[in-house]
Amino acid sequence: MTQHVIQAGLAMGMSATEGIHKLDPNLAKPALTTIGSLTPQNFIPSPSSRILLRGKKGDIQAPIMNIGAWSWGDTATFDWKPEQFEELKQAWPILQSSGVNWIDTAPIYGDGESERLCGRLVVGLPRDSFIMQTKWSVLPTPEPVFPKDSPLVMLKESLERMRLDYVDVYLVHGPIHPQSFSVVAKGLAECVDQDLTKTIGVANYNKEEMIELANELDKYGIPIALNQCEFSLLRRYPETHGLIQACQERGIIFQSYSSLGVGRLTGKYTTENPPPRTYRFAAYDMKDIEPVQEALQHIGRARGKSMAAVALNYNICKGAVPTVGLRSAQQAESNVEALGWRLTEDEVMTLDRVSLEGKATILWQHG
Repeated sequence: MTQHVIQAGLAMGMSATEGIHKLDPNLAKPALTTIGSLTPQNFIPSPSSRILLRGKKGDIQAPIMNIGAWSWGDTATFDWKPEQFEELKQAWPILQSSGVNWIDTAPIYGDGESERLCGRLVVGLPRDSFIMQTKWSVLPTPEPVFPKDSPLVMLKESLERMRLDYVDVYLVHGPIHPQSFSVVAKGLAECVDQDLTKTIGVANYNKEEMIELANELDKYGIPIALNQCEFSLLRRYPETHGLIQACQERGIIFQSYSSLGVGRLTGKYTTENPPPRTYRFAAYDMKDIEPVQEALQHIGRARGKSMAAVALNYNICKGAVPTVGLRSAQQAESNVEALGWRLTEDEVMTLDRVSLEGKATILWQHG
């Protein structure tokens, strides 16, 4: 099962804090703790805030936050239970009323079950009332597919699971595809030309890889809409290595996943109550991230906000559109609490000073 393959891969080193990588946290260098915000200080993220996803046949106006659906249907990592879908249905109106109508999924999440649940969640809704984002899985498949046709074949399978005619955003899930950038670009172009996706993006690409694929896609008149990488107070690598700035310079949205460190930045987990061992992104020992938690708690108390809201607002201040998972109405409320206000520059720099830079990997997380 693919979800178990993912878990094994993360354990071996696809995650920058697992497997062949040292788990010792590397604090952000002193020179980096004075970077501060990467978005204009007069920008206040709100439910009505919209970012631009560029497409060949038209652009998409998307919210400043994105809902991650990796946990939906996944039993290997997140211990999903079918009855939790009812809780998702209760969370959806809260998200919609807060302008957060953008869902991120992938065929390898729960062996396709995440995509099926996404389809069930939006069934019957006007197609322009939500934004759906899925990915081309670059992991090997049981049935061989001609390299150029792989993105198209797999997107059609995703659409069938979601019972949709098209997705709004289609990402290359990782930079380890055996196909050349030119072959990948040609396959993605077919998806756009057949109106099966409105925009194209990438995930886990570093700056150089992103630019190389962008140049290949440009031959077909297709821009890269976004790049999705792990980014939070526990992994500032995309910021410190210039990826976020490169995205801003090229009109590419930077999207952060594991924006809350898989729950480590919410207050749910402590040294006495650590997260499950399967939560492998940002997988530091809880005692090593206590300074980050304390800073979030201090700012949250002063602001009357949850730790999660402060951590998500921090990502937005850094120029990221956070992808954040949820499985309940309570989590939905906590997430949207990040909107309607903004951290001061002093607060951002206070968090910078306790943040971790993180690492990249050769196996998956290049960006």
